[in-house]
This record gives sequence, C-alpha cells and structure tokens, in this order.
Amino acid sequence: MSQGGSYIWIYIVLAIVAANLPWLSDRLFFVVRSAKGKSGWFRLLEWGVLYFVVGAVGLGLERRMTGEIYHQDWVFYAVTVSLFLVFALPGFIYRYDLRRQLRARRRPDAGETSV
Repeated sequence: MSQGGSYIWIYIVLAIVAANLPWLSDRLFFVVRSAKGKSGWFRLLEWGVLYFVVGAVGLGLERRMTGEIYHQDWVFYAVTVSLFLVFALPGFIYRYDLRRQLRARRRPDAGETSV
C-alpha cells in the first residue's frame, strides 16, 4: 500500500473515532468534568466542533499529499457532514439505547423466583 493509502485509512479511522467521542465521554470537551453530565445539545455542539477539527486535519493531509487544497462546492460539505453523521451512529445508539437495555438485562426482575 502506498503512503497516501495509509494516510487515507488513518484519516477514516480518526473520523470514526472523533464522530463517536461526544457520546462516549461525559466530560465537557473531554477535559472538564461535569457534575450534572452533558446534555444532548452539548453533545451535538462537540460533534460539530469535532467535524471541523477532522476537516482541518483532512485539509492538512490534502495539502501534504497533493501540494495544494482544491476548491469544493456545497455538495462536498453536505456529503461529509452526512458521512460524519453516519460514523457517529454507533456512539449515539450506545448512549441512548444500548446502555439502557444492557442495564435492564443486568437487573433481576422482582417477580421471578429462583428454584
């Protein structure tokens, strides 16, 4: 695999991890501990900030690999936001659905008796 191919795969893994971080951490911007926890709106704000951070890394890689940064239309950004949203789906599902179901399975039901 060429060096450019390695950069692309590392970048995709970085994007997947960054898209899921807001839903996996209870710290505000991954630094400050919150006594109440984060709201859903704050998680979306973090997700948006991480979208721009990953985009800046992508611009840097593009500049390094090609020597210039190419102009993109709005369609490119609509697709990248959508892709970043799809990348965030596992973390979102874990935060708002899967954790609740896993907790419910661990809790023994009061109506059942052991024989």
